[in-house]
Amino acid sequence: MGLAQPGGRRPDDPRHAAGQRGLDGGEAGREREGSALNDEHPEPAEEPRRYPSTIGGACYIAVLVVVGTGLVLAAVSDWRLGLRIMSAGLVTAAVLRLGLPEREAGMLAVRNRFLDVGILVAVAVGLVLLAGSIPEQG
Repeated sequence: MGLAQPGGRRPDDPRHAAGQRGLDGGEAGREREGSALNDEHPEPAEEPRRYPSTIGGACYIAVLVVVGTGLVLAAVSDWRLGLRIMSAGLVTAAVLRLGLPEREAGMLAVRNRFLDVGILVAVAVGLVLLAGSIPEQG
């Protein structure tokens, strides 16, 4: 089954190349009618794709906007408030990932449902703890 056998015909035997190149009268290597590779004008898709194509995709964009807003706020103004806004966005993503069906989760679905939710909640809790544990400077 693809492994070299002593004294036998191995998969890398040059005698097999003729069949692979279509030189033995077989169909390999010939142009086939109806093949997608040989069509000059492939048929267009039946329905144009919607962007985002799932509810989860739209939710993912909304979560990105919230987290991005928190990141900008953390960079230019009150970083504690920015971290809390980012945490709220991540918890929202976790709730959406938990509630949406697998087919509709879109970009929110990366791994197993509970692993995704656990990672999102852990990062959100870490950000809130970070914002609360660092003392004021000044």
